[in-house]
Amino acid sequence: MANLTLSKANTIIKAALAKGTELGLRPLSVAVLDAGGHLKAFQKQDGASMLRFEIAFGKAYGALSVGTGSRTVEKFAKERPHFVEGLVAASGGRVIAVAGGVLVKNTKGEILGAVGITGDTSDNDETAAIAGIEAAGLVGDGG
Repeated sequence: MANLTLSKANTIIKAALAKGTELGLRPLSVAVLDAGGHLKAFQKQDGASMLRFEIAFGKAYGALSVGTGSRTVEKFAKERPHFVEGLVAASGGRVIAVAGGVLVKNTKGEILGAVGITGDTSDNDETAAIAGIEAAGLVGDGG
């Protein structure tokens, strides 16, 4: 299994935060998880509000849980609420079913982990996540 290194995780965070600054987004928080759902790295910009770690982590964790970006998890929440309720319960409340959780893949399509971002709109969070992932030479899948 391919690994997501700490160096790549830090590159993702740095580039995602830079994209947020470039776009004038509100303060972002970025969590990078490995393929097993373990935290690899996290940063929170000055001025970000509370619970941002939990939300960023939950977006990434949700993406890993279903094997696609959290935009799809959000869609499931609308179309199949009982499924998502079960997913949230099975995860111990860790899954956050909104866009902004993006799978990290290598060029072969293997899942290396996921990035969750929170702080602005879900669409903007996802844009920053994809920019960070691409800056690390990897492929982002927002679902």
